[in-house]
Amino acid sequence: MMNNDLGTRGLSFPLAIRLGCAGALACGLWLAAGGLQAQTLSSPLASGNPKSAAPAVQGLDVPVGQGAGVHGANSPFAPLPARSDVIPWSVLTTVKTKTEKNRILPVFSMDQLALNQKTQRIQGFMMPLDPGEKQRHFLLSSVPLTCAFCTPGGPESMVEVKTKTPVKYSMEPVVVEGRFLVLNDDAYGLYYRITDATSVK
Repeated sequence: MMNNDLGTRGLSFPLAIRLGCAGALACGLWLAAGGLQAQTLSSPLASGNPKSAAPAVQGLDVPVGQGAGVHGANSPFAPLPARSDVIPWSVLTTVKTKTEKNRILPVFSMDQLALNQKTQRIQGFMMPLDPGEKQRHFLLSSVPLTCAFCTPGGPESMVEVKTKTPVKYSMEPVVVEGRFLVLNDDAYGLYYRITDATSVK
């Protein structure tokens, strides 16, 4: 397990660099473009939980790397469409955390634990982890990380995806189905993973 001195909520150094570059670029462009306007949660909420789990920085209505992330009103990307056949991000992002030594670990609810080791579907915006048009290993995020008007969430707003066959990179939302894993103490600081995934329309 790598030591975490970056304040990135338990993410290891290599993954923090990958996520940090995309997040810093998105956040920097967002602030430069005057993104302090009205914002909405990107992913549809499950039954009647209208609030985001992300606290704001004092003086700014900006989440600090928790929850589902914020999809800005001026984003050129449409928010994730409501679908009844996918896990809502609001279920995944309500993770509590605990501090253990120098690490922050997730504390999952019964609803989240009930998803473990079962075939599930998730939709999100692709973040490639390798170069190339076709991806077998990538992250799905609740908000588009290429959006200058969006603020990324924390590790609970991402699902690591490992596919059976390559998936073509798209800036539009992607839906995958596979074996869903809830990760208690992942070496990379991730909370969720889908393996043997296939692309779904």
